[in-house]
Amino acid sequence: MTTVADDPRLHTRLCDLVGVRYPIVQTGMGWVAGPRLAIATANAGGLGILAAATLTFDEMVAAIDEVRAGTDAPFGVNMRTDADDVERRVEHLITAEVRVASFAQAPGQATVARLKEAGVVVIPTIGARRHAEKVAEWGVDAVIAQGTEGGGHTGVVPTSLLIPQVLDAVDLPVIAAGGFVDGRGLAAALAWGADGIAMGTRFLLTSDSSVPDNVKALYLATPVTGTVITTAIDGAPQRVIATDMIRRLEAARLTRFPRAAANALRFRRLTGTSMRALLAEGIRMKKAQDLTWGQMALAANAPMLTRATMVDGRTEVGILPTGQGVGSIDELPSVADLVARIVAEATETLDRLCGG
Repeated sequence: MTTVADDPRLHTRLCDLVGVRYPIVQTGMGWVAGPRLAIATANAGGLGILAAATLTFDEMVAAIDEVRAGTDAPFGVNMRTDADDVERRVEHLITAEVRVASFAQAPGQATVARLKEAGVVVIPTIGARRHAEKVAEWGVDAVIAQGTEGGGHTGVVPTSLLIPQVLDAVDLPVIAAGGFVDGRGLAAALAWGADGIAMGTRFLLTSDSSVPDNVKALYLATPVTGTVITTAIDGAPQRVIATDMIRRLEAARLTRFPRAAANALRFRRLTGTSMRALLAEGIRMKKAQDLTWGQMALAANAPMLTRATMVDGRTEVGILPTGQGVGSIDELPSVADLVARIVAEATETLDRLCGG
């Protein structure tokens, strides 16, 4: 049997592009992917991505410094393309010599050009073939193609259909996402022709994740059928755990402005968000996503509702983004153990399929 460390079948274009040992990416989950998780992933041989979309500029700078102090391995930073200070953030990534810039939405052409000019690898997440084609024209270096099984904002195309479509459409490293939790998934993605896998929920449910224990327990108790895709949070489809709060939002038809505004104000009091911050966030999201005023009123609170869960442990008021693979997870390994297990299982699976 081929030794895990030297197995050439697990060395892909992604490994060469970003300088990692294994083609495994930990996604930049807001309020979850902090320095500790990114450091653990980088040191385990994967690509750890720091979530900066929910951080102020100064907090982002401090977080990057913390990751840099904790690992010599390459890592990435996830940013919002609609942030008021996105250009300033881009320049800091360049100055700090961050290896990868990650985006949940397509970055503008000027942003892509500036990052590439400075040698930063640009990897946006896409959910449809046409989106992959568009960002490829703009010059991105790779894409994370997330199928509908993925958590948080997600598309409607299943992973098993999306990955081949994207591979046929673009000549770039494609990282498969949506429903991956183990080494068999990595082997399957490589068989499709992908260059690696990206996982969020699987890394959230590790001992290196800073998510409160009571929240992790709720995730571990969620079956495969316990998630739902909803547009009631901010107008865009999101896969989340089907909690009582989500069911109430779905039933309330919150796109009607008076009802949505009342709920937004109630959530504002629960999360402690200032009215000024609420309005600023809402207007920015309305411009970026073409939301109705009702959707805007609730969407502005969405980041703080997620924070209420992922940081404060308040599951009764929070949002719990999750991939459908949550139902296949029943324990909390360290990131090092998780990555080693995925690599070993992928190798064993490929050996079995290839008669090794």
